[in-house]
Amino acid sequence: MRINHLGLPVRDQQRSVTFYQRYFGFDPATAQRYPDGTVFVRDADGFDLALHAVEEVGQSPEFLHFGFRLPAPDDVRALLRRLDADGVEVVERYDEPEYTAFKCLDPDGHRVEAYWEPPAR
Repeated sequence: MRINHLGLPVRDQQRSVTFYQRYFGFDPATAQRYPDGTVFVRDADGFDLALHAVEEVGQSPEFLHFGFRLPAPDDVRALLRRLDADGVEVVERYDEPEYTAFKCLDPDGHRVEAYWEPPAR
C-alpha cells in the first residue's frame, strides 16, 4: 500500500496547477474536475494532487509539509535556483553532505520540500 494523492485547499486552482507543473512536474493535461469542483492533477509517477477551491486557506502549523525526493543534490540545488530566480518564497535551506533540501511556499502558503539524502544503509 502506498499513498497516492494529497488534497490541498487552494484559492485559485489554475494558479496552483501552473505552480506544480512548473516546479514539480505535474501534468496539466491530466487534470480532471470532479462534481464537487475539485481538480486532480497527476505527476509522472502517478501521484495526484487534489486541488479544492476555497475562499480562504487557513494557516497550517509550521511543521506541516509534504516533499519530493530528488535523485541528486545538484537536482535540488538547480530547482532551488529556479525558485529563487522566480521569486518563490523559500523558508528553509539545507546543504550538507548527507542532506540537501529546501522548503518553499506554494501560492497558498503550503510548505513544499524538495530534498536529497543518500539511501539508507
